[in-house]
Amino acid sequence: MGEGKVYLVGAGPGDPGLITIKGLEVLREADVVIHDRLVAKALMKLAPERAERIFVGKRAGWHTLPQSEINKVMVERARGGKVVVRLKGGDPFLFGRGGEEAEELWRSGVKFEVVPGVTSALAAPAYAGIPVTHRGHSSSVAIVTGHEDPVKGRESVDWRRLATAVDTIVVLMGVRRLRRIVEELIEGGRGRKTGVAIIEWGTTGRQRTIMGTLGDIVEKAAAHKVSSPAVVVIGEVVGLCERLHWFEGEQQRR
Repeated sequence: MGEGKVYLVGAGPGDPGLITIKGLEVLREADVVIHDRLVAKALMKLAPERAERIFVGKRAGWHTLPQSEINKVMVERARGGKVVVRLKGGDPFLFGRGGEEAEELWRSGVKFEVVPGVTSALAAPAYAGIPVTHRGHSSSVAIVTGHEDPVKGRESVDWRRLATAVDTIVVLMGVRRLRRIVEELIEGGRGRKTGVAIIEWGTTGRQRTIMGTLGDIVEKAAAHKVSSPAVVVIGEVVGLCERLHWFEGEQQRR
């Protein structure tokens, strides 16, 4: 029996065409594919027919398998001589718990490799026509999670200090806490007229963009019944969407 190995692979933000060439090569060699909820179904068809497929999808308040069990499955399959692909939405090291999984593999003495992926934090705005940086509008960007680990017992994101620290703020997993985030940013000095875009299901055929400002985005999100997965973009660059949006119109013409 050969030595097993785990590949932590970023599947990209939803459009299956955004997986990297290396990620695709690894996927086609897999003996086991452990995949998340937001991984495109089209990608799963590219794994070998013989490959074992294990779904470990998560959403707020609901987990198919706890993280400890996911770690256990990866280690067991790799120790059994299997090529394991842990296929994760976006990039495995950006709010994807890839760092935790890599630590567990290291502690267990299992060989592993990280294959970075395209993150929704950049791709969803791009598909909505919003460049997160722009020489005339934004020289800095912060990518922040709106869903911190409750085990920590306290929030590590200081929204008030962040409010004016960077030009563009991109929030992942922030829909459920949108009101609190907006209030904190305004309290921190960010203007109520600052542009905000919420991009649902970015880069997929279900993409929808809700536009507003810090002053009215909470009400607009409620009126449009916005839900996850969604990326929130805050900053002057949001105004470029009116001229640069391209994807949603293309989808409607198909």
